[in-house]
Amino acid sequence: MKASPVMLCALLAGAAAGEEPLPGPYFRLMEAGAAQVQARFDAEPGADLEKLESRPGWRHFPYAILAPAVLYAQQHPQNRRYRDPRMLELAVRIGDLLAAEDERGRYEPRLDSDWDTYMWLEAWRLLQPELGEPRRQRWRRAIEKNIALLVPGAIERLDFPWYHSPFIGTSPNHYVQWCSVLHLGGLAFGKPEWVKLAAQVLRRFALVEQSPDGYWGEHNHSGPTTGYNHLTLTGVALYWEHSRDDAVLPALRRSTDFHKNYTFLDGAPVDVINDRNRHWGVSAWGQFAFSHFPDGRGYAAFLARFFRPEALTIDQLGRLSQDALYYHEGPVEPAPQEAPRYAHQMSVPAGIRKAGPWQVAFSGLMSTQAINSRFYLDRQGHLSVFHEKLGLIVTGANSKRQPELATFSEKLLGQVVHMPISTRLQMSEAQDRLSLAYNTFFSDLYVTAPSESELRFRFEVTGRGRPAEDPKLTLQLCLKAGEALETGSGKKTVLSAERVELGDLGGWIRHHGWTLQVDPAARLAWPVYPHNPYADGPETGLDHAVGALSVPLRLQGGRYIRPHEQEIRFVLSAP
Repeated sequence: MKASPVMLCALLAGAAAGEEPLPGPYFRLMEAGAAQVQARFDAEPGADLEKLESRPGWRHFPYAILAPAVLYAQQHPQNRRYRDPRMLELAVRIGDLLAAEDERGRYEPRLDSDWDTYMWLEAWRLLQPELGEPRRQRWRRAIEKNIALLVPGAIERLDFPWYHSPFIGTSPNHYVQWCSVLHLGGLAFGKPEWVKLAAQVLRRFALVEQSPDGYWGEHNHSGPTTGYNHLTLTGVALYWEHSRDDAVLPALRRSTDFHKNYTFLDGAPVDVINDRNRHWGVSAWGQFAFSHFPDGRGYAAFLARFFRPEALTIDQLGRLSQDALYYHEGPVEPAPQEAPRYAHQMSVPAGIRKAGPWQVAFSGLMSTQAINSRFYLDRQGHLSVFHEKLGLIVTGANSKRQPELATFSEKLLGQVVHMPISTRLQMSEAQDRLSLAYNTFFSDLYVTAPSESELRFRFEVTGRGRPAEDPKLTLQLCLKAGEALETGSGKKTVLSAERVELGDLGGWIRHHGWTLQVDPAARLAWPVYPHNPYADGPETGLDHAVGALSVPLRLQGGRYIRPHEQEIRFVLSAP
């Protein structure tokens, strides 16, 4: 494409600021990724798909085809590899490998091969004038055959009550991906029945299934599955690119608002509102969807900064290539993370506030337990605290079958209850208040406006009725193995895999540059390994372990309602 006046102004503005504007950084990352793929081919010329995907970070190897295809085919002032024959040669080599593997029956049985088929289809569309008739038909046969496999599953779910996993038997992000590939494949191969079928599903995702807060619930409408929301958004945004269905644009606007606000200062999605994943990296999926809007372009640029050419996974390479292919240039407004302060509250009880170097995220989200699913976590965490230099300090990430990591728990009738039964979030500049009700008490969490170096928060507990057994408050602390932890009682421990249980903290703990003043009755246990939904068991590495800081609730009974029965204060300092 030719550079418009707006594009040229953006290029000049980026150069003046010392930073290349998008999509330039995408092209640089794609060049680096393509070079890594070429080097691997040179080092292992006979490697098949199984061998290539055995390396960590290379699982979806077919994604690699889109980077050289876009670099070769997309004319842009920032793309210095346009019409570079080496890019065409690399893309053709990857596509021929995929065709050979498909002919041997080793392509489709791989998990989520439809994601790979999308990348291959895009490359075929971009390069078909250069492929020659035999290769063009060979690739098309394989791609078309694999897309056709998606039709029965798309049809049988078409009129289900909700496109949530309890109804459709798979994650909504998968259903969207199937249909976005069907839609594009139908257009590419002259299959109007595919286009019609896919459009029904994708329009419903945009017009009916999306929450007013801009997310697509995977388990239900109660709250987001933040990381996977990027995937669902990608499919809906791709549908818009090829249908120009204006009814879809408001959904992209809402999703941009959701993602730009609920992202930590390191680019990672906010954890406390997520019902499937405790942690998620900076997402390359669907950044082009944000680029319809000036603030979305600023947010996409913020995310793109976190990708390093030498550390790209093949998944990231493919999705960044998709972002470059569909990026919409125009005026840019900064991301919220770059502002001195911002706040956002959803229509459901969840919100976030940035004040100086601090980000505090709240969740009063409630959801039914998916007892027979390892993937959907119990919504038992309610507070996360992030610092721009020290990272995540307190995590409210959810877990499963682990009430010991819940913000509050109580034991009643032989059962440990660890999820609230009613909640409310009230946010204001002076003070934010998250209220969580349980069977025998409720708690008000108050977070006051922080200073540059100090964040204060407290829990006020009101008893109700007869006290339960062993009620407690727990904060999950993001402790770092290999670093020292000090306490006010004079203990100093270098954290390792060895179990640590500290009962006398002396009023404070210090670690990783921060100090937390705690209740005199607080106890700390390390390491606690949270639930890993993909392994259906606890994490095994210390990088995902947390410290459980617990404080017993002193509920005495007596009057049925006992206002302010206990106050538990914390002061977090990061000088």
